[in-house]
Amino acid sequence: MRSVLERMARAGHRPLYSLSPQEARTAYEAGAGVLEVSRPQLARVQDLAVPARDGTSLPARLVASTTQPGLPVLLYFHGGGFTIGSIASHDTLCRVLAHLSGCAVLSVGYRLAPEHRFPTAVHDAWDATAWLAREGGTLGLDTARIALGGDSAGGTLATVCATLARDAGIEVALQLLFYPGCAARQEAPSHARYGEGLVLEQAHIEYFFGQYIADAGRDDWRFAPLNTPDLEGVAPAWFGLAECDPLVDDALHYADTLRAAGVAVDLEIYRGVTHEFIKMGRALPEARQAHADAAAALRRALHS
Repeated sequence: MRSVLERMARAGHRPLYSLSPQEARTAYEAGAGVLEVSRPQLARVQDLAVPARDGTSLPARLVASTTQPGLPVLLYFHGGGFTIGSIASHDTLCRVLAHLSGCAVLSVGYRLAPEHRFPTAVHDAWDATAWLAREGGTLGLDTARIALGGDSAGGTLATVCATLARDAGIEVALQLLFYPGCAARQEAPSHARYGEGLVLEQAHIEYFFGQYIADAGRDDWRFAPLNTPDLEGVAPAWFGLAECDPLVDDALHYADTLRAAGVAVDLEIYRGVTHEFIKMGRALPEARQAHADAAAALRRALHS
């Protein structure tokens, strides 16, 4: 991890928070695959359009190791602070999860800030969840076996959708959460401990959240899942956290809050790595271990 950080520093790229949102997206996409594992070639790769409530068509990509019908499915939301990231930037990760788990993975391109501020991303994520539960059978998917997942901001969207699914009576087998954002404000000790020099800096968090949501709106539970009034009965959760991540304390607190509500929680902290590590599998064995652990959690939840 130290070697990765040193190489990133030597590359001399301007920090994303110093760029315009469009420049930040371009820069992130350019670097997204540099440290990824090799991209699996899968039997099924299908680009789709998912309707949002306002008539917008959201891009989506369905990947699976086989074309056989009846596969369980993981609905995946990419990270990027609600401002950057895409189906393309997380394509390798989604393919790896599909390859290792034997599940189909549907990745959805929700709309990004600042063009689309809160709660548009939440609405898009939930519309995709409801659409999958309603229409997934037409794609040959087993809608009785659905998991929701994501990394960082995508993890936030996944866990919010798990709560909305409980309220709507949609059965969800698992929440798969890589270092999700969970708190309204950055006050936990890990924000001070890991907030500079370790990929996701405090300045990045402030930049992304400033694009996405007004400060007065940050207490909304759909932005800060720790503020969810009732978590009883939501889907079991698997957390994959990075030790050296500003978000780690908030995610641990959220995991404890789920447990206190009677929700089954499985949690791994990958030592010595930073936010975004799951996309660094070429350099980090911890990333490859996290891929395997997440796939095993999916198999347990969806293939039983």
